[in-house]
Amino acid sequence: MKSLFALNPMIWNHRGRLFLGIVFIAFTNVFAVWAPSMIGEGVNALNDANRDFLVPLDQGVPLKKLMVNEVRIPDNLRVLSSALGDSGERNTAISSKQDILDLVVWIGLMQACLFLLAYFIKGIFSFLTRQTVIVMSRLVEYDLKARIYGHYQKLDATFYKSNDTGDLMNRISEDVSNVRMYLGPAIMYSLNLVVLVSLVVGVMLYIDPVLTAFALLPLPLMSMGIYFISSNIHRKSDAKQQAQSAVSSFVQQHIAGMRVLKSFHREDAAAQRFDVETDMYKMRVLDLVKVEAMFMPLIVLLVGLSTILTVYVGGHRVEAGHLDLGHIFQFVFYVNLLTWPFASVGWVTSLVQKAEASMARILAFLNAQPKVQSPGEMARTDVLSKTHKLTFDKVSWTYPETGILALDNLSFEVQSGETLGITGRTGSGKSTVLQLLMRMMDPQKGTIVLDGTPLPEWDLASMRRCFGYVPQDVFLFSDTIGNNIAFGNLQVDARGPEVIQAAQDAGVLEDIEGFEKGVDTLLGERGVNLSGGQKQRISIARALIKSPRILLLDDCLSAVDTKTEDAILSSIERQHTSCTIIVSHRLASLRGADRILVLDEGRLVEEGTHQELLAANGLYATMHEQQQAEA
Repeated sequence: MKSLFALNPMIWNHRGRLFLGIVFIAFTNVFAVWAPSMIGEGVNALNDANRDFLVPLDQGVPLKKLMVNEVRIPDNLRVLSSALGDSGERNTAISSKQDILDLVVWIGLMQACLFLLAYFIKGIFSFLTRQTVIVMSRLVEYDLKARIYGHYQKLDATFYKSNDTGDLMNRISEDVSNVRMYLGPAIMYSLNLVVLVSLVVGVMLYIDPVLTAFALLPLPLMSMGIYFISSNIHRKSDAKQQAQSAVSSFVQQHIAGMRVLKSFHREDAAAQRFDVETDMYKMRVLDLVKVEAMFMPLIVLLVGLSTILTVYVGGHRVEAGHLDLGHIFQFVFYVNLLTWPFASVGWVTSLVQKAEASMARILAFLNAQPKVQSPGEMARTDVLSKTHKLTFDKVSWTYPETGILALDNLSFEVQSGETLGITGRTGSGKSTVLQLLMRMMDPQKGTIVLDGTPLPEWDLASMRRCFGYVPQDVFLFSDTIGNNIAFGNLQVDARGPEVIQAAQDAGVLEDIEGFEKGVDTLLGERGVNLSGGQKQRISIARALIKSPRILLLDDCLSAVDTKTEDAILSSIERQHTSCTIIVSHRLASLRGADRILVLDEGRLVEEGTHQELLAANGLYATMHEQQQAEA
């Protein structure tokens, strides 16, 4: 349970409910243990009445003058009579068999009423127990999910490149649910077991230690069986969770790529792969279920054995005069009262093992630290100066997953108010420049300096507020168009004039007004009901509404026509953005740039204006000729 100890601080935050739940569990079990004593005392009273009074009368023995107090009245009824103002000592003589029968019926009815009252009060405290312990588990579950999601947001891009989305979703949903079962039912039933066993065993020892020893004799065997069976649960539960994560990842990827799947007519192949993944998951689940299925038969067998020993040994004890008949009934009730708590040991053990495996998987992510972090209290948090500049100084970056060198000793500067274009062949490192600039990752070599301060010395949130970023892979939320644009600036209204102006600057306002609901049009997943150009322009509007000091465009104009592209670039110039960096493989998008960098295999091979690069007759000129020929 080492992994589960990490939950203790969260449980402590809701300790009031937990402690109150423990009190309710104690009261629940007090009344649960008290109720069988009603049966035992009632049986003893009836047995005494039958043996000492009713049997002699049936045999024709002359009735002697008897007083009511000569019939054994249970102590609880004497206390009850005293509470009602009756001493319980009536001097009325019993003169007939009917008087004795009336008294016996009265004793039986009163014991039955007390038995029902005990279970009614027990039910009330049982309800209160669930309203405290189970609610506590739900609150901790909420806290844990919030902590996981908050940690997910802190992790950098490198983490998400090495982990599947389905696996991440499974850990915040299925794994947290397993942990919640430990926090709620497992803790509740464990506390209930401890309290109930303590009370029941204490009462049984008080009545007859010898019969108690025989009644509880099978329980050590139960503990040994549980120990050996549960040793397999942790391993099989972990394997089951891994198989479930694989299924979740597979389904998530294929649903997200359903259009590609259908366009290549690969539905049958995907279905076959799905069968393979789910068959593996089914095997893991069945392995776990087979182990768990051994618990209940083992517990029922041993509880049944305990009942048999109770009746057999108890009968001999009654014959020897060491025990009353009612105590055998009471012991049978107590043994059966222990059936579910001890049966729950197997279930609780399974829950704990599953929760431990799930919590270990959760901690593997929670303990993962982002490589990109804010420097702390000494971080720079102020705004950029008017004369700021951006400097790349001998920056290199190699992708750790593949070992591909994306940037090799790259150096350049961008002055305030300048528009910089970056181009090159596919895989030359253009997008990597923007990712390093946004500190999605840090360079392995070299430094990046913004306004005289290296990026690692900036507060991450303050630094990123300076940027407006339009990624190459456009992502839109399943929300309205207005909310998607206003996402860039949460201080504006989704229907406000700022959204309309940003849509107009991005050249998408006319398209939005053509929709029936305008900015209130609800988008499908990732904007599936829009064209590629519309998605790109909405993404640009989302960046423009932020009024960023530095605007980063990562090949985000590839799906728009030349006329719309020129209008968008003109609007960007009117934004008075301090500087703009445009990454594009389409050279027509870079003609208005003050300076253009040409990258090849991560190296800076050319630099200059559009006309200067054409005159240099290098890689840029070659790319320009190729694009002109294609046009």
